[in-house]
Formats: sequence, structure tokens, C-alpha cells
Amino acid sequence: MDLKQEILALIQQSDYRAMSVSDFQDALGLSSADSFRDLIKVLNELEQGGVVTRTKQDRYQKSSTQQKIVKGILSQNKKGFAFLRPDDETMEDIFIPPHKIHYAMDGDTVTVEIQKSRGEHRKGKTEGEVKSIERHAIRQVVGTFSEARHFGFVVPDDKRIMQDIFIPKGHDLGAVEGHKVLVQITQYSDGTNNPEGHISAILGHKNDPGVDILSIIYQHGIEIEFPDDVLREAKAIPETIGTDEITGRRDLRDDLTITIDGADAKDLDDAIALKQLSNGHIELTVSIADVSYYVQEGSALDREAYDRATSVYLVDRVIPMIPHRLSNGICSLNPDVDRLTMSCRMEIDERGEVVSHDIFESVIHSNARMTYDEVNEIITEKNQDVRQQYAHITPMLDLAKDLSQRLIAMRKRRGEIDFDIPEAQVQVNEEGIPQNIVTRDRGEGERLIESFMLAANETIAEHFDKLEVPFLYRIHEQPKSERLRQFFDFITNFGIMVRGTGETIHPSTLQHIAEEVTGRPEDRVISTMMLRSMQQARYEADNLGHFGLAADYYTHFTSPIRRYPDLIVHRLIRKYLIEQSMNGKAQHEWEEKLPQIAEHTSQRERRAIDAERDTDELKKAEFMIQHIGDEFEGVISSVANFGMFIELPNAIEGLVSIQNMTDDYYHFDERHMALIGEHQAKVYRIGDTIKVKVIHVDVDERQIDFQIVGIPIDFGSKRDKKVQGTTIQIKSKGDQFKSKKDGKKKRKQRKGKHARRRDKNNKTKHKPFYKDKSLKKKARKKKK
Repeated sequence: MDLKQEILALIQQSDYRAMSVSDFQDALGLSSADSFRDLIKVLNELEQGGVVTRTKQDRYQKSSTQQKIVKGILSQNKKGFAFLRPDDETMEDIFIPPHKIHYAMDGDTVTVEIQKSRGEHRKGKTEGEVKSIERHAIRQVVGTFSEARHFGFVVPDDKRIMQDIFIPKGHDLGAVEGHKVLVQITQYSDGTNNPEGHISAILGHKNDPGVDILSIIYQHGIEIEFPDDVLREAKAIPETIGTDEITGRRDLRDDLTITIDGADAKDLDDAIALKQLSNGHIELTVSIADVSYYVQEGSALDREAYDRATSVYLVDRVIPMIPHRLSNGICSLNPDVDRLTMSCRMEIDERGEVVSHDIFESVIHSNARMTYDEVNEIITEKNQDVRQQYAHITPMLDLAKDLSQRLIAMRKRRGEIDFDIPEAQVQVNEEGIPQNIVTRDRGEGERLIESFMLAANETIAEHFDKLEVPFLYRIHEQPKSERLRQFFDFITNFGIMVRGTGETIHPSTLQHIAEEVTGRPEDRVISTMMLRSMQQARYEADNLGHFGLAADYYTHFTSPIRRYPDLIVHRLIRKYLIEQSMNGKAQHEWEEKLPQIAEHTSQRERRAIDAERDTDELKKAEFMIQHIGDEFEGVISSVANFGMFIELPNAIEGLVSIQNMTDDYYHFDERHMALIGEHQAKVYRIGDTIKVKVIHVDVDERQIDFQIVGIPIDFGSKRDKKVQGTTIQIKSKGDQFKSKKDGKKKRKQRKGKHARRRDKNNKTKHKPFYKDKSLKKKARKKKK
């Protein structure tokens, strides 16, 4: 009884967060086997009594009767419903039906009352209702303007915003029908009126070239132009390096140094130099643009770089983190000019292990600006013409290939998961019209640079973690157990069995799965599903390791031109190792602000990824307009109760709607991720190859619709969609599996006293209905 009271006292605390059994043991100081059994017994009693509920992570949280109000962030779905992401990370998401959102918008901080579930969400999530909006997240909206007589309104581009924005007369900035506009919200919906706002910018007509991508940029709140004070500071920086700026730096200008990047890259922030050592080891020097030297702490440049936090790479443009004068000029490691850098020199043995290292300020003089294609021609294709052209560099590149293979083998031994999924690139013309979509595999040149940058990042992270000083890390936590269990269930369809529950797992387990499916038809699908089961990597002030790399230490050091966390890492290196200005007070200040920097830069990274994904999907949809009616062979990449997604070889994905699968009734089998025909037992599952035809493209929705070749679409029939659990049935007049007997029965049922016919004068008459056949005969005689 005393133990039960102690547990209840813990649960009733206002700041209680879901706890595991081991958490209770630690909190209550329980260590013996008997006390463990008593604890389990009490927790089971409390669970059966409705005091607590057990989550899928085996944590005990207050039940809905104990915890009615939950605070969190609303995540709106374009289909109308939403989820609450609770502030308490140990709690599961709460499903909010459309009629219980009450005018809250995506990203709003809200309080939700947990209510009895009515089963509106098929996965059985806890349900709730929005009770108050604590903070509005959306302050500006991009959309299409429509005119009315005395006012206007804007239809948001973001389909998660369910309400049009009312624009009062005189607040439209002269916009006309069809203009893409930026709206500042001045008044939010109160339940009786729509949100209200004023137009702050006209982006152009929705059909003008370039306006589509411009709309996405503004929709995500990304700034294109730099403020005047930032440009003034950038302009004041000399384009060449003075002699006094080199003083105190290690001079590497006589070392053979090169950069290797994509052909269209202009912000070159990393360079490499290699030497063969007499003991069989290889010396690798990774030199990175010293952006922190030019972007001083607290300057206008620094404040703007922090706010942006990352460069954004879209299909037709790059929106840089720092002005072009720096990113493409004085900071970029262009060939044949001196550049200030921060270097990490590593001695690496035959097993790919870093046995010693040095971190220092430097100055370099790049001897060549190499592209990945050129490097691949030299070290992979062994193209003699290209090798001859770069004869002074070729020996170092051969050594670089050797070192890269050592590093790859080392990471493979420790269990790194290598997601080798080809990237698709949309190629557009000057007007932004997509011309082609190409996929690019990583060649040895790409892998080489990747390996060297990983080695430098890990070395820097380990150095400062062991110093036990405030620092910024790039972390990747272990996948959540529920997602892993779902993934393990999924791959059983392909004959792959994994032992364990998914509670704890080593990266090597997933690495072995990836190796097992390499070369198989389902390779890409399984790799994609594995990637989806992972958590997102993020920045953190605490070193939690990197699961995907199977690395105990990891940070971002190698791209300060385009990532603010890298700039912070450089700044900390300078303070710790060069200026040696990190006293106790300074360290305490950094301890206070690093978590905020980590959170902000992680959010900005996700914003950039979302913008890049949106522009890619937009241009892919535009590209497929010209292929309506064309047939392609693709792979089923995802299956749901409403249809299945097909991925083409060029990475374009489209939907085969279950409404257009008219040859049978199809049931969705979630466990096997398959659609199964009820009558013909035909099965469509993830990984299957299938031939499809493009039948429709909706650019606004960025949706491409496919039809399975061989299954006709009956456009003339009316389909009655009925949802029964996870089954969607489509009834149409032309369903092939209906028997003739059923057809006759239906036609007979349609006949009756209200059936209509037409007489000789084409007038409609009601056909009488007779139950007694004798009466029917009398009627016929009378008629004659």
C-alpha cells in the first residue's frame, strides 16, 4: 500500500511525464527483485484502474481521466484533420477530427482536451478537441487573389490552411484576379468570420514564368534579398588577402591542394591535400573556408546568417546564407588565389582509423577546381586523355581513392548504414520550364569527398567532446521502437526475418538488411522504407552520437559558407584553440545559448528541405504534363487504403487511385502493405513492378495520376464508394465480376408501379403494377 501511494504521488505531480519501469525504480530507489515484482504489480493495478495508460514505448502516462488538457503544436493535414504534437515528448500524438479544430491553423500552439475516442481515426489514436489557441504560428500567407465587388479574398497555396483570407477594400495593393500575392494576417478567425489581412506584396500573375517557385519561397518565409546593412558590411570586405592577415597562420600554399565539387557549384568551401607517409599511413588535410574570420560575432552579417541558418538550393536558383560577394567570392576556395582556411590534418592508418590529428588556422592556394565527373574519369574510368590533362594531380587522386576505400571499409565494419538511393535532379530552362529529369548515382569521386568530410567532422567532434567543453554536435538518435517494428513486419513480406523487438538495435543490423537486398527488385523500396523508419538528424548541444553513421562523435565543420552550425563550430575552435579566450564565464554563456542555436538551425534546415521538396514536386508535375497518355514501367513504392503510389525510374511518383482499379474489389492489407482483389485474388504489393499510363496531372496539388495498363477506366459509370474498415469498394455498372444472374435481378427490381415508359406521342406514362395476374388479363382486354 505504501508503494502504491508513493507511485500515485509521483503521477499526480503537475510536471509528471510518462515514465518507464526503470524510471520508477530510480525515482523510488528500488533495487531488489521483490520490490521490482511489487512495482510491476502496482503499475498493472493502476493501468487496469484507468489511472495510467501504457504507451507503445512501455512508458506509463496519465490516462485521459487523469490528464484532460494537453498543450502542444497543431499539425494540420490538407484532408482536414490534424494531430497535436504534445510538448511532453513521451506522449503520443493526439488525433483532432476536422470539426474539433475550431479555426486553429497549422503550427499553432494550442491546448487540447482529451476526449473519448469515436474511432474517427482508424489507427486508434487518442482523440481530442482544441480548447484554446495560445500562439498563432502563421502570420503571412501566399495565395491567389480573387476579386469581389467591394472586397477580395485570397485562396492559400498551402492546402493545410483551410480558410480563405478576407481582404477589405483598399488593402489589396491593386491586385487583380489571378495575382499571386503575399498577405499579412491582421485578424484571425473567431468562428464567425474568416481570417482578415492586407496584401503586402504582389509576386506576379500565377501564369507568369518563375512566379510558381517565388510563391513557394515566400510561402516558407524565406528571405531572398539581404538588408542594406548586411550588404554594406559585405562590400567593405576586401576581395584579396592582405599580408598581415596571413601572419600566425600555417602556410599551406606550397602543398598540392584541390577542390572537388559538382560542375555547377560556385560556393567552394572545402579543399583536400594528401601525402603518403613512410609508415604506410596517409596524411589527409581537409581545409575549410574560414567564414568565421569574415563574419564577426554580433555583426549584421552574423545576425542575418543566424536568421537564415542555411543556404536553400532550389531547382532554378540558390538563396545563399551569406551574400554572394562572400559565398562565391572571398570565402569560396576558388583556384589560383590565396584563401584563408581552417584546417584539420589527420594521419590515417591502413584500417582507416585516425591515429593522430591537428587543428589549426591556415592559408591555402588551390591548384585546381575539379568536378566529380572529371575525378570519376580519372580514378574509375581510367580515361587516359583526362589523366594526361591532370597529370600533376592524378597521383594524389589515386592515393585519395585508396584512402577513401580504407575509410569506407572502416565505417562498414562498425555498422554504418549506407542509403545509396539515387537523387533525381530536375533540369529547367531560363523560364523555369522543366526540360528533363535525371538521376545521379554517387560515383567514386562523390564517395571520396564524402568520406574525407565525414572523417574531419568526426575528428573535430571527438576532440572537443573529450575536452568536455560547450560545443555543437550533429546527432542522429536510434529509431523509435514502434517504427522499427513496423519496418521489420514489412520486410517479412520479402522473406527477411529480424530477431528482436526493436527496443534497442545496432546500426549493423540495418546495414545487413541493406546489403541483403542489394541488387534485388525491391532494393530501392526497402531502402526507402528503412529511411522512413529513421528519426531526423538534428543539431544538439549534447553529444548523443550518430546512429546512421554508427559514430560516437559527429558535428558539422565542413560547410560554413552554407550552414550556420558549421560557422559556430569554427568560431568555437578559434576561441578554444587559437585565441584561448574561453574562460569560465564565456563557457557558461555558450552553455546557455548553444541549445537555442541548435533548435533554431534545426528548424531552419527543415524549412529549407520542405521548400526544396515542394519545388521539386512542382516541377516534376509540370514535366509530366507533356507525358499524359504515355506508358511507363514503375515500381509500387507505397500502398494505402485509397490506392498505391508508383515510382518511375526517374524518381517521379504518381498515384493509382483505388477508384480506377475497376476490375475487382480491393482490400488493403496493412501488415503486408498490399491491395488484394476480393474475387480474382490479384495482389499488388510494395516492390512489385507494374506498367502504368499517365492519365491526369494536377500542378496546383502537385499530384500525378496513373492508371494500370490493361484496366480500363469507366468514365461513364457512377461509382458508389463505401468504406468498410480498411476496404474501399467501387460499384460500377460495368464491374466485370458481376454475374448475369445478378444483372437480371437488378433489372427486375427496377421494374415496378413507378417504372416509366413512353407512348406513341412520346408522352411519359406510369406503368401500372398488378399483383393479381387475372386483373392484368382483364386490363388487357379492356384496353383492346
